Amino acid sequence: MARAGAGVVIACYTDRTSLQPGEGFSLHASTDAGPCRLEVARIGAARETVLVREGIAVGAHPTPNDADRNGCGWPAAAQVEIGADWRSGYYDLALTNAAGETARHFVCVKAAPANRRRMVLVLTTNTLHAYNYWGGASAYCDVEALMSRRAGLAEAMAGAIGVLSTQRPFPPLLLAAPQDMPRLVNLEKRGFEQRPWAGADPAWSRAHGQSPYDGSAGYLNKWEHVFVCWAETAGYDFDYLTDYDLDADPEALAPYDVALLVGHSEYWSGPQRDRIEAWVDGGGRLAIFSGNTAFWKVRWEDAGRTLVCHKWKGETAEEVDAADATHLWSHPMFARPEAAITGLSFIFGGYHRLGLCAARGAGGYTVYRPDHWALAGADLYWGDVFGDQVPLLGYENDGCPIAFGDDGLPAPRPGLGVPAGLEIAAMAPAAFAESPSPYRPLIPPEQLDVVAQIAFGDDGPQAQARVLRGHAVMASFRRGKGEVFNAGTTEWAHGLGAGDPFVERITRNVLERFQTAAT
Repeated sequence: MARAGAGVVIACYTDRTSLQPGEGFSLHASTDAGPCRLEVARIGAARETVLVREGIAVGAHPTPNDADRNGCGWPAAAQVEIGADWRSGYYDLALTNAAGETARHFVCVKAAPANRRRMVLVLTTNTLHAYNYWGGASAYCDVEALMSRRAGLAEAMAGAIGVLSTQRPFPPLLLAAPQDMPRLVNLEKRGFEQRPWAGADPAWSRAHGQSPYDGSAGYLNKWEHVFVCWAETAGYDFDYLTDYDLDADPEALAPYDVALLVGHSEYWSGPQRDRIEAWVDGGGRLAIFSGNTAFWKVRWEDAGRTLVCHKWKGETAEEVDAADATHLWSHPMFARPEAAITGLSFIFGGYHRLGLCAARGAGGYTVYRPDHWALAGADLYWGDVFGDQVPLLGYENDGCPIAFGDDGLPAPRPGLGVPAGLEIAAMAPAAFAESPSPYRPLIPPEQLDVVAQIAFGDDGPQAQARVLRGHAVMASFRRGKGEVFNAGTTEWAHGLGAGDPFVERITRNVLERFQTAAT
């Protein structure tokens, strides 16, 4: 493990994270207790070990002060070739030193052309890299300064970096936390005059040194692995790609009929979005079981070694063409709000059952269109709430402006890319940020004035207050020859993990409709 930017016990990274059978990667590592043992295993519904290598010589190497921006520069300790019989999937790399301490990393194995399936899961690796604070800082915060108490939250957030290296390890709690790490949702409603809280168990956080950003990304930590366990057990097969594959390969999606986004697909590059849109327009089916989807625009450089992500600073931090700049996808400099391809936006959604954001919310969706195709056979009727026992809604959720027609049904209000043909099946209250209160804010502040100006053309107090009144929305729409379903929440996979029959039926309806439509 490693303390970000401090002394290293054992840590490792790879020179690339997505490969086909027959291709190889370099494993870079540092420890003062070599030699090491490497175990490589595919992580699906079961753990399938495919490689064990003993006696790897690893030395102790210093961590550069700028490792978060420019990488570690450690020498390669091993070369690994992807076996011809390795199935497409997420592969865990566990490197253990002579003292019994283990570091983790991963690679995605893509399918060989002759073995491709009809569906593909696009791992949300851009989000993982944006949250990576190993070496000090992430796109969010100087996490080392925050956790060492050298800086308060505001000062630490000012230390966020916009250029992030992939040539460094990941913090253990970000990549592969213990199974009992709390979810990012309040499992209980806030009681009368109860002090707000935000998901994490304070005792667990203290015991494990959890930062405010751990748990927001990572295949093993939250959403994708939970979804894969359910899907494989239910008999669904699919291949795997990373976000970067869609940036680097114009034909990455071409072999597939259905693409799946699960959990927290928050960061999309320009080429990635171009290819998703063209693929959907040409007949692809996009199933979004994610929240906060395509919120930030990012850029890849150095053949995938550097992710550029200036977030709120993107307007002024870069001297590049608007097409290459980074900021909110909904920013007017791009004229490409994310709702044009996802149907929804976090700007019109927000948090649920977290801090003071819908703190007493139901934790589930209320049904408004029981005849929507996604609800077929789900035994759901107008006004029913489903998923509340999980809870299904929490952390981050996407929505759209809503107006009720004379028939009493919700419809999308036009604007900021929301498709006119969007069909809303279910929804629930959400909030982009916490409302003013006597309590200390628990969710890091966003720039409400910027968001209000983008959403409503006005950055005044009333417009900012309007941003706080959002909805989580489950909806679908057709685009070109294709179709998009959006579950509207990061937490959808947990409904599957909990065996919720409503969530399972809806998920099956989406997957089976999309596969059938493509035949």
